[in-house]
Amino acid sequence: MNTRAAQVSVVMRTYTEARWNWFVDALESVLAQTVTPLEIIVVVDHNPALRDRVEQYFPSVRAVENPGSAGSAGAWNACVAAARGAIVVFFDDDAVAAPDWLARLLAHYDDPNVLGVGGAIVGEWLDGRPRWFPAEFDWVVGCTYTGMPTQATAVRNLIGCNMSFRRSVFDGIGGFRESLGHIGGKPIGCDETELCIRIGQRWPAQELRYEPAAVVRHRIPTSRTTWRYFYHRCVLEGRSKALVSRLVGSGAGLASERAYTMKTLPRGVVRGLAAALTSDRSGLQRVWVIVSGLLVTAASYLIGRAQQLRARAAHDERLESPPVIVPQ
Repeated sequence: MNTRAAQVSVVMRTYTEARWNWFVDALESVLAQTVTPLEIIVVVDHNPALRDRVEQYFPSVRAVENPGSAGSAGAWNACVAAARGAIVVFFDDDAVAAPDWLARLLAHYDDPNVLGVGGAIVGEWLDGRPRWFPAEFDWVVGCTYTGMPTQATAVRNLIGCNMSFRRSVFDGIGGFRESLGHIGGKPIGCDETELCIRIGQRWPAQELRYEPAAVVRHRIPTSRTTWRYFYHRCVLEGRSKALVSRLVGSGAGLASERAYTMKTLPRGVVRGLAAALTSDRSGLQRVWVIVSGLLVTAASYLIGRAQQLRARAAHDERLESPPVIVPQ
């Protein structure tokens, strides 16, 4: 057994029988890795019947329940609590890993300066990728997007479908914030982003590393390829970033987003316009989606921050108000 892999816990979250076939494919891709981890743990999110099914069909893995809040943050905290490995690798039940995925992640842990490693997430569009969907917005469907590094490098945050951390990180700063995270498949907040920012603030001299050669494929159903889903996801992203900024500060919370807005998106607009000049009408659609997606996300962020400020002002006003004396 690979000595590094012998220290690794691979953890997965699942929550619904509707994705059983996907879950089986995901788990089998982990079992087929070129290196064998210490253990594979499946945390079933508030679904005892599904946990029993996992135990029945896959006796070689550990199936545990999420005793905390429903959603990805609570389930991931349950994963960390159950894991025995010095490295915890997170994987999703709607993804399929390349055979060398785990080996490529683990190779970076030979560097003691590395606290976490993540890999690329390639979309598997089940009914084809819409021509209007810009690659710069693949984060909408939980995938690596145009503008991310193309070689191994330090990054601010990793993406939940394909990420790993040293166990000592959780011992040092605690787990995922359960006020954030995906609940029932709905992306309520950036729980992994907030965790990664905390890691960077706690250990600024060390790094989280992105390895694009560590690849997983992420299934994207037709329900996530509509205009309605796209803009709804942008609204949630803006709201989530507002929450993260309140928790860690707007400087850290928006550092990567500023570069994305100033560099990646303008290049996407130029590519869309260039495509339109070659008679690709979808190029203009992509330009519109980039601009409108940015505006919707930014507006949602500003609304979220304004709501936070009003709530804080109301709280401070209540604290400063003199007590009311009731005559006896």
